[in-house]
Amino acid sequence: MKRLGRELVSWARFFWTTLTSMRTALILLFILGLAAIPGSLLPQRPTNPSGVRNWLAANPGWAWIDRLGAFDVFGSAWFAAIYLLLFVSLIGCILPRTAQFAKALRAQPSPPPGRLGRLEGFTSVPAGDVTAQLDAAEAHLRAHRYRVRRDADAISAERGYLREAGNLVFHICLLTTLVGLAWGSLFSFRGSAIVVEGQAFSNTLSQYDEFGSGAAFNASWLSPFTIRLDQFRVRFETGPTQTGAARAFDATVTVTGADGEVGQSELQVNAPLQLGGDSVHLLGHGYAPVVTVRDGQGNVAFSGPVVFVPVDANFRSDGVIKAPDARPDRLAFEGVFLPTANPTSAGMVSVFPDALNPRLLLNAWAGPPKAETGVPENVYSLDRTGLTQLTTGDQPVTAALAVGESLTLPDGKGSISFDGWKRWTKLQVSNTPGGWLVLLSVMLAVMGMAVSLSVRPRRLFVRVVGLVPSDPAAGDASAERGASVEFAGLDRVEGRGGLAEEVAALVAAVVPAATEQEEP
Repeated sequence: MKRLGRELVSWARFFWTTLTSMRTALILLFILGLAAIPGSLLPQRPTNPSGVRNWLAANPGWAWIDRLGAFDVFGSAWFAAIYLLLFVSLIGCILPRTAQFAKALRAQPSPPPGRLGRLEGFTSVPAGDVTAQLDAAEAHLRAHRYRVRRDADAISAERGYLREAGNLVFHICLLTTLVGLAWGSLFSFRGSAIVVEGQAFSNTLSQYDEFGSGAAFNASWLSPFTIRLDQFRVRFETGPTQTGAARAFDATVTVTGADGEVGQSELQVNAPLQLGGDSVHLLGHGYAPVVTVRDGQGNVAFSGPVVFVPVDANFRSDGVIKAPDARPDRLAFEGVFLPTANPTSAGMVSVFPDALNPRLLLNAWAGPPKAETGVPENVYSLDRTGLTQLTTGDQPVTAALAVGESLTLPDGKGSISFDGWKRWTKLQVSNTPGGWLVLLSVMLAVMGMAVSLSVRPRRLFVRVVGLVPSDPAAGDASAERGASVEFAGLDRVEGRGGLAEEVAALVAAVVPAATEQEEP
């Protein structure tokens, strides 16, 4: 049992030493980068569930990757395992190095090695007044920001401690970056909603069209506010160059805060509103035709704007108008909105993204009333189950309506009128609490790496050898016979130049009269 216990301890020590080595940390960082690639290339279920469904439908042979968590990479167990191993590895690397660095800062430089002649820049000069020469060497070294250790017959000096400090700052900031990313991943949220001019959005879960959040997010943390879109303005390029390109987007909104205070603000691209810690961005825009649908009994079955989704650069937009409450038959329309319609041999197209000549193209469907099941439907596509396309003779019922025109359906099914159009915009509300920590950590990490790459850790040595005490009877108590002063340097990083020149400068400061010294 004792032997088994010793082996287990040995294996645990080996595993810990391997995990906390810098090589392992770099390998784990590389693996983490590779593991994040699927999360960038594939739609992710927390943020784009419809995109995942469409991707799987288009690639049924790849459905097995869903079991591997490929559509929720950043929430998968294997990604979390890599993340946590990297986290532990960095902590195991940083703590011992920090302790060693703190110890090195308190300790004096080590004494000169036994044989300076093997080091770069080695120079030996005859000793004169040894005390004065050592004093001059110490003064020169301290003036050049060296930490100095002086013994009776030797001086050791060292500088470049900021290099290791830069390394530690870099690795500590890498660790805090991971903390910030984990913080944001757990507690952040991001949601979007389409808001039509004249309508409002309240910051509650039920109001979002899409919503994704971290595992630890609580819906009660949503900041209470309401935004009403008063007006959305778009300016398109009309000149010969880049005709139709968007030049400006801005929205006038009315914001109602939690305290009931109402204020008007301007919302622009790259200039989000900050409301209670949440950021509100403009993401997209489009058109919402305003229609009125009357059923076969003459009652208004639907009235209002309907969001159409743009499909090309000239904002040709597709949409569906549904009137499930129409009687005796429910009605539905597949539509195309053309902001600037122009007839061609291939049909009517939009030639400019602004609404200069709007047209609403429609075809009509009808069917018996459908029982409500509570199952949500896609508002941008039409489920034709139980519906029949309306026809006149052998031709389907279609229309190209200008503003103010209407279409009367055959067989007394009802009618639809094109009353006008409004703009809509897509608002994104988000909060990433760890973002400031990630930004600060990255900035400090870059500074630490710059310091680490620019600072030169270097050691210089001065030693008196062959010192023979003078003979007082000779009448020259200050003379010391047979002695020489040796100088040398050592770079702690290979490939750095200038060491020989720095040793020569030290020699010149100690022996000003000797500009050229002979090496033994």
